[in-house]
Amino acid sequence: MNSLHQFAAAIGIDWADKKHDLCLRVRGSESLEFSVLKHAPDTIEDWANALRDRFPGQQVAVCLESRKVPLIHALLKYDFLVLFPVNPQTLARYRRALRPSRAKDDPTDAELILDLVQRHPEHFKPWKPERPEIRVLAQLVEMRRRLVADKVRYTNRLTASLKNYYPQALQWFTDIDTLVFCQFIERWPTLQKAQKAREESLRRFFADHNSRYPDVINRRLKAIRSATSLTDDPGVIEPNRMMVDALVHQLALVLGHIRRFDVEIAKRFAKLDDATLFTSLPGAGQHLAPRLLVVFGEDRSRFTSADSMSQYTGVAPVTERSGNKSWVHWRYCCPKFLRQSLIEWTNETIRFSFWAKAFYQQQRQHGKTHQMAIRSLAFKWIRILWRCWQDRKPYDEGKYLLTLQAKGSSLLAN
Repeated sequence: MNSLHQFAAAIGIDWADKKHDLCLRVRGSESLEFSVLKHAPDTIEDWANALRDRFPGQQVAVCLESRKVPLIHALLKYDFLVLFPVNPQTLARYRRALRPSRAKDDPTDAELILDLVQRHPEHFKPWKPERPEIRVLAQLVEMRRRLVADKVRYTNRLTASLKNYYPQALQWFTDIDTLVFCQFIERWPTLQKAQKAREESLRRFFADHNSRYPDVINRRLKAIRSATSLTDDPGVIEPNRMMVDALVHQLALVLGHIRRFDVEIAKRFAKLDDATLFTSLPGAGQHLAPRLLVVFGEDRSRFTSADSMSQYTGVAPVTERSGNKSWVHWRYCCPKFLRQSLIEWTNETIRFSFWAKAFYQQQRQHGKTHQMAIRSLAFKWIRILWRCWQDRKPYDEGKYLLTLQAKGSSLLAN
């Protein structure tokens, strides 16, 4: 059981953008010291150095909300500070339990978060950050996923605008989230301009963008020449053309940055010892394998069982019981990106793993929706991955199928 009594002092912090309210209790004392800390690098540095001088050679516990990332990053560089992150919802419910009137004040919140961790130490663990290499990779893969979301948003808006006056361009290309599509639209933003272009210019454009199959180029040229304009109304064409011009530039910029992230992620991922564990997984690929490594991390003592990992990542459902009623629902409070990584990879395994496809089909036959079946499959995958991760052995589909066969699993019935 964790206890704040082992620390020279314990501090509760209520974080804000410009200042932080602090509540400090020295070990062995019942009195509380309240203060305000300005959120500025120099001020935080001076405050931390003053704490070090006040408690030389001793550790100080700091209790703060887990979502206050800027302050957590600022405090990480001080090795004598031990951070105890607290879920904001936990603190909010603790405040409401003690103050039904919902009165709220920053100094009071600093005292509450300190009181919460001191009274219930078994529920809070000191944060042990992963190595910088893992944390860098974790930030990169999450930021890349945000850029992918931006790409989808720009692509959807671009599609909507083109459908208003130039829908043929969407039919000429298999994928529109590509640089070749962006550059084509930038050069020929209307059907009239595309039809006025010389055949030699169009052929050279496609050849320069690695489209060297004569049949494909001829089909595109024929489609361009025979296309009929959807509208000739300048009131429709002009504003949509301006919007398309803005969107293709934004889409092209995002695509370029996604490629940069891909290169950096691949380089950093390849240097990690556990990389081979996750590249061996079916359907992981170059994008999902680094994300799965981030989900598990390198600290094997962090998750003592597969169930603890399922609960932390939000894959395991929550059961609620009241009287004669019992219901199961989605786990609301969890690291959303980690759960998203597991769910997205699990969805891919249906195509690459024999037993995963059989399990998914079995769940659907039992009346489960697609998402319910995927979550059930993810729960099963975590148990397998956790064992591979603990033993540091790559996953082997053949060995697992032999295990299922020895157990007489219904997944191999067909």
